[in-house]
Amino acid sequence: MTDMLEQQDWIRVAPDMEIEWRQQWEEGRDAAAFQDRCRALARRAVEGQDCEAEADALCAAMQRASARAGYPYEEPEEWEALCAVRGPAAQLPAPARDRLPDRIAGAWTGRIAGCLLGKPLEMLRSATIEDILHSTGNWPLSRYIDSRTFPEGLAERVAADKAAPWEKCWVDTIGGAAPVDDDTNYTVFALKLVETYGRDFRPNDVLEGWLTWLPMLSTCTAERAAYRNAAQGLTAPDTARRRNPYREWIGAQIRGDFFGYINPGHPRAAAEMAWRDGCISHVRNGVYGELYAAALVAAASAPTMEAVVQAALAEIPPRSRLYAEVCEVLEGWRSGRSWDDTRRFLVQRFDENCQHDWCHVLSNARIVTAALLYGGGDFGRSICLAVGSAFDTDCNGATVGSVVGMFAGAAAIPTAWTEPFGGKLRTSIDGYPLVSVGELTKKTLALCTEEEKVQ
Repeated sequence: MTDMLEQQDWIRVAPDMEIEWRQQWEEGRDAAAFQDRCRALARRAVEGQDCEAEADALCAAMQRASARAGYPYEEPEEWEALCAVRGPAAQLPAPARDRLPDRIAGAWTGRIAGCLLGKPLEMLRSATIEDILHSTGNWPLSRYIDSRTFPEGLAERVAADKAAPWEKCWVDTIGGAAPVDDDTNYTVFALKLVETYGRDFRPNDVLEGWLTWLPMLSTCTAERAAYRNAAQGLTAPDTARRRNPYREWIGAQIRGDFFGYINPGHPRAAAEMAWRDGCISHVRNGVYGELYAAALVAAASAPTMEAVVQAALAEIPPRSRLYAEVCEVLEGWRSGRSWDDTRRFLVQRFDENCQHDWCHVLSNARIVTAALLYGGGDFGRSICLAVGSAFDTDCNGATVGSVVGMFAGAAAIPTAWTEPFGGKLRTSIDGYPLVSVGELTKKTLALCTEEEKVQ
């Protein structure tokens, strides 16, 4: 019998050397000569050979490759360099004092609800998702997925999808509280981080918090690679850069929301805190995704969702790949492009059957942006557009739910989205096995700046 630890993903780099090759290429290195070697090495590793030392040497060789001619992007990693290329911050009103509790409660509730909607569909591809929704009379997606509505044979078809073999947490199986998920774990973690280390926490404080309060196997992709690096004695930013093919994936983007919660109306302050968190595990667009998510939430005091997106866009480098992707969605929406055309362009540009595309920050940030714009501030429509687009369903549902919840407030979220989990959340964070939205809201309000409390 094979030991389970031998099968754990994202601890070893050799099986994912094809991903590492693609990441090197997308960062602008002329790595074409290494592609076949990376593919062959990954194949040998998947077959059970120990290729880690060889993988490390190959990564180092690609890192030394020259820059690709004509690479058009400027993507600084250091904070000072990033600040130097951004434009001015958006000037936004903070929520009125009497509305702030409802907005923060809405953000927490929205994140949990959006995650819960997307969680059972995570890693399923579009064809399986559409099969589920059509078969249960839920097309287009408009409500949680209840396995009691499954016709005969559907459960077996879903179980046969090799992309996500684990047991699904359909809404009727959660037991009255939202289940543990990394998309909500990190939001609660950020609350504990700021409570413990203060608003001026350092990147290495985040790493210390991970090692102290968060089990390693509750992390995924870039976070697990960074956790492994920290456990081996590395500190930030080296934890993000060493043996981490997932360094521009979505992981940091799902961690930024709380910094928006405690900086309402101040997207630049939220983005700076998000950088300190994101740089421990991600680089370039991976970090920019967290800045973008934090800024979206902080900017949700703007009068329209277009203004929210525009304010958040000001926090990321204007010659980055992420900036270009968000602008393309925004310009399409402004020109009257339909939702169907927007969705069709996404699946033409990114391949959901390729793990790198499926989990990358660029594909998923497009979905988040489009769902916010086309959802127009309507909570249910927005999270359903995000989740129904496939790719990283729970991550995108959670981020969109958080932004729209902050924008509209808890009172505007229909009870159909809140009743199944009864305002309760389970997590893997030390000290928070079960926590209520009310407690999370109270603690969050205590961490807002005095300026925000008295608006």
